[in-house]
Amino acid sequence: MAQAKGYGAPGEYNAPLKTDTYVFKDNGLIPNNSLPLIVRRAAIRPSSPDPAKAFENTFQKNGWTNSWRNGIHDYHHYHSTAHEVLGIAMGSGSVRFGGESGELVAVTAGDVVVIPAGVGHALINDNGELLVVGAYAGGRDWDEIRDDPGAIEAARKRIAEVPLPDADPVDGANGPLMKLWSNG
Repeated sequence: MAQAKGYGAPGEYNAPLKTDTYVFKDNGLIPNNSLPLIVRRAAIRPSSPDPAKAFENTFQKNGWTNSWRNGIHDYHHYHSTAHEVLGIAMGSGSVRFGGESGELVAVTAGDVVVIPAGVGHALINDNGELLVVGAYAGGRDWDEIRDDPGAIEAARKRIAEVPLPDADPVDGANGPLMKLWSNG
């Protein structure tokens, strides 16, 4: 794991406050990605009485569709055909990104996590109230691959073909994702 290029560097693009970025290396089971995973703290205020609605509306407005509501799988997996965004609509938890030896990241209501294709993720624990809204850049179809050494070579090829999104899922065409991922 490494900090994303340009994040906090003099003369480079610096993401908004309360933005964390992580880059994970291929570990032989999970391919991960050279694009940074982006965690935006308190990016969207959950709506009332339906806390997920604000996330769904914001993501859809910015071209991140094919959405769902649920939790996060408690086993390591990744998607080789799509970039994914997770909006924490309710509750809190800890998610390990990048595989078994990756980074444990606490998330809470209002946070948004942008996961590049290939980056592993698994829910480690939650407070029992976790509600997540997920969506995919451009509404792409997604697959789900567990840490399978027999699947990784084909997955790497698919990941390399996933196009960059047209917009940041929260702030649109001028959002931080557009600058952070242009350095990927």
